[in-house]
Formats: sequence, C-alpha cells, structure tokens
Amino acid sequence: MAGERGVVFPDVEGRRSTSATGRAVVADALLPVDPVGSAAAARETNWRSGYLGHFRRLVEAGLPSYADARSIAEAGLASVHGRMRWSPDGHDEQPLSAAVAGAAGAPHPTHGHEVLAGGAEPDTALTIPYQGTRLAGDDLRRRLDAWVAAGVVEPGLREAVTAVLENPEWLRLEGRTVVVLGAAAEMGPLRSLLRWGATVAAVDLPRPDLWARLLDDTRDLAGRLVLPVAAGDGDLAQRAGLDLLHDLPLATSWVGGLEGPLVLGNYVYADGATNVRVSTAVDALTDEVRRLRSDTALSFLATPTDVFAVPAEAVAAATESYAQRRTSKVLRVPLRTLSGGRLLRRNYVPGVDPGINDSVVLQQGPNYLLAKRIQRWRATTARASGATVSFKVAPPTRTRSVVRNRALAAAYSGAHRFGVEVFEPGTANTLMAALLVYDLMARPAAQDHPWQDEAQAAAHGGLWRCAYAPRSALGLAALLGGASAR
Repeated sequence: MAGERGVVFPDVEGRRSTSATGRAVVADALLPVDPVGSAAAARETNWRSGYLGHFRRLVEAGLPSYADARSIAEAGLASVHGRMRWSPDGHDEQPLSAAVAGAAGAPHPTHGHEVLAGGAEPDTALTIPYQGTRLAGDDLRRRLDAWVAAGVVEPGLREAVTAVLENPEWLRLEGRTVVVLGAAAEMGPLRSLLRWGATVAAVDLPRPDLWARLLDDTRDLAGRLVLPVAAGDGDLAQRAGLDLLHDLPLATSWVGGLEGPLVLGNYVYADGATNVRVSTAVDALTDEVRRLRSDTALSFLATPTDVFAVPAEAVAAATESYAQRRTSKVLRVPLRTLSGGRLLRRNYVPGVDPGINDSVVLQQGPNYLLAKRIQRWRATTARASGATVSFKVAPPTRTRSVVRNRALAAAYSGAHRFGVEVFEPGTANTLMAALLVYDLMARPAAQDHPWQDEAQAAAHGGLWRCAYAPRSALGLAALLGGASAR
C-alpha cells in the first residue's frame, strides 16, 4: 500500500495491515466493558476467517446497559481516529485529525457551490414503487400491513410510513439542506428527496460520467440540487464532485460552508479495505462539522447482513415459523445430519430477549463489517449527545454490487423460499427516504437502549423473523435460486 494518499491504514511493522488494524480496533472497543473479549480479539491469529465472533461480541457486550453500549461505541471511534492516518501526498503521515481540524469553518478558494433549481412541481403525496406500480393511499397501507404480517419489516416501520402518508407536507423537509454523501448510491435518497421538493447537497467522486448521468437523471425533478464545483466555466459534469477519501480537507470545508440546518447523510460504499478508509473519512468529516454546527442531524442506512439484537417478538415469530415449516418436519433432520449441524439451524434459542440475529454474509469480510460498525458507533454516540439521528436497517436489495456477486445473487433469488423478501432498488430507497423524513419531522424519542434504536422500524426483509439462522439456509437458497435461474 506504499504511496497511497488520503485516509490510510497505519503502518504496522512495515506494511499497512487491514487485519491488524481491524483486530486492534475491535479489541480497543471491547476493552472498557469486556476485557476478556478484548483480549480474545487481540489474540485472534486469523482475522480474515475468525473475525465474526468478535463482531458478535461487540453487540453482546453492550446489552447489559446503555452505558456499556455507549462505552463500546466511544472506544471504537476513538481507536479508529487514533489509528487511521492522513497522508496528503502519499509520503508524509499525519494524525487523522490534521485533515479536518478547522476545515469546516474555512472557505476554500478552489471550489464553490452551484445551485440547480428543478422546474417540476413537487410530489404532494407519498408513493412507493412496487412490482411495476406505484403504491399510494390505501394500497400503500395494505402493502405495509402485508409486510408486517409476513415478518418482512418490524411493526414500527408501518407506523412511521403511515405518519408520513398522513402528513405529506413533511416531504419537502422545509428549511433543511440534506447532504447526501455518496449521491449516486442506489440506496440513497437523492431522487426521492428531489422529487418531493427538498434541497439536497450532492457529494460524490469527481467523475464526469457519474455526474453526467446524475444530472440527466435529476434535471426535471422539483427540488434544489446543490453541487460542489471547481472554479471555471467548463461543462458542469466536468467540474462537479469531491473526493472524500483523498481530498478530505476540501470536502469538510465545502460541507461546513453550506447554508441552513444540515442533515448529513452517509450513503458511501467502496470495495474491500477502501470501504473502511472512506467510512473513516466520512466519520472525521462528520465529527468536525458537528463540532462547529451542533444542530446537524445525521442519517445512516445499516446493512441487514450484520449482527443485531432483536426484540422478543421477532424471536417468538421465528420460533413459531420453525415449528410450522414443512421443511422442518421433513428435511431438517437429514439435512442437519448430513451437514454436521450446519444447515437449517434455529434462528434463536426460544424465549431469549433480546435475541441475537447473525445475518452476516462471510464473503463480505471483516473490512465491510468494520466500515458499517463505524457508522453504528457514530449513530450511538451522536444520539447520546442529543443529536437527531436517523439510523435504519435497510432491506436486502438487488443492487448492482449484489448482482455482481454471483453467489449472493443466487442466494437472493432463492431467499423467498425461506420467508425472506429481496427488494428492488427503487422500492428500497424510496421506503428508506420516507423513514428519513419521519425521523427528521416527527423526531421520535430515543429508546431505552441503543439496540432498540437500531431495531426500530427495521426493514430486514424477513431475516430477523425467519425460521432458520440465515447462514444455515443461505447455501440452500443459492442452490434453489441458481436452479430456478437456469
């Protein structure tokens, strides 16, 4: 990794080891409340295959109290910020804080703001695309009821979306600027917010092809689109964009200079170790902007393929499904025997409260989980300090990154056989945008524990309430999905 610039992993014994850093961050996070778990993580000799138990422990160790969960989050973020480095030129290294210190309050001479005002009339009612139509009014209410009945979403989602349906004036998010970091992300809210007439500041890489598509896609929507642009008179797509990873001081300066109350939305994604680097960059930017503008609200989308504590109602639903499924009665015993107990295991021990849902897809790896955990930790600490935070578990979705992974795409194709619904991107991102509107406008009270905040209105697609531990059914789902595709 020599010569990399921007936010980089630290040098550990002559190389930038992602495993050594991830292992150390998890150990540091556990240390305040679980010294035994911390020591176990620090001793892990094969992080790439042995990481999962330690990430699960991060959840379990925080369950006894709100203070424990907050301590883990604070220690984890402190470790990330203390260990990750800033290299402006690929040679010199500085603390991460050097990239953002003071940047949010300083104008930047090379980049400004371009505002594009949409010419369309804003949508004045919430509609959600679903299976070739747009659901509105009573049709949308019936679909919400059906999702809850099928165990695809938690009941709180129905209440939240219904509230937005009944208060359509909320959709414009009047008086706010929503900063969408990762503006071109398939799961991001940019299109929905602009269709509803909101003001959106779009940040993504300075790639002309990306911006040409994005500008063409949003040109006829109703909202105001604010872009970061390099000085000059050339084509807008050629000048738009900011590189959060490599030009973090500039990005922090630009975001910090936006007008009005801000909502800072994190929708960035990258492959492999770069995902940790960009997630760290966004967190550093977020911390600096909130230091100067404490009224800044935060927004995150969580992946359903992670480890979460889930309510007793989800455990009971999964237990009932396990007892009732025909597969349980006919195939479960021989399949479990042949697989050495790996296939079709119970999702939970009956009666646990809360349950621990482990829907991690092992192929995604420890860097993916660490990048997502940084976001969860920031949501916990920001909410504890009084910030408005929208943190929502998004459903399994057929995004481009999923479709590129043949094994995961096959598993998603067969997931319905195990009670899991996989969403199309348009349905998922509109639904998540509606939940963001609810959190910003209704400002629901924080729960008694961070795990309950994470579980509130979760759209897990059924992974939390299905009969089987997801990984124990994933291989069969992939076989069935691959067969049906042929």
